[in-house]
Amino acid sequence: MEKKQKNYEALFWSIALPGFGQFINGKIIKGIVLLFLEFVINVRSNFNMAILYSFNGEFVKADLVLDYQWLMFYPCLYMFALWDAYRDANEIEQPYGYLPLAFGAYSVTVGLMIFKKVTIFGTNFGPVFTPMAFLLPGLLIGYLLRKLLITLQTKIEYK
Repeated sequence: MEKKQKNYEALFWSIALPGFGQFINGKIIKGIVLLFLEFVINVRSNFNMAILYSFNGEFVKADLVLDYQWLMFYPCLYMFALWDAYRDANEIEQPYGYLPLAFGAYSVTVGLMIFKKVTIFGTNFGPVFTPMAFLLPGLLIGYLLRKLLITLQTKIEYK
């Protein structure tokens, strides 16, 4: 299989379920650990029920069923699984390649903490969709920081 295709295959399987990308990359133990952690956090936080309520527009019910003590672990686990699967599938290490997904994890976690105070057009979209809206700014900040650090490193190396 072409390496670039494997990169994206591992990434997209991780998006579907953390741990699956690691299986694609042959990292079976790591995949089992991530899949187990995904299962524990998902069940303990009652996340699937919140997703179900959110997709049906029942945002208050979604808020009420969640255990936030457990759900706070989810964004970091999820983004780590994505980064790790993509990184392991790459032959060439990308400098600061972790920054976009790390900042994405931070921003989704912040979105989860403040979702009750955030409204869009007068509507609060609950504990699932509001944090998801925070992902893009986090990815963008991480990407820009990565570009800045690479540029600075390149300038320092050529002096």
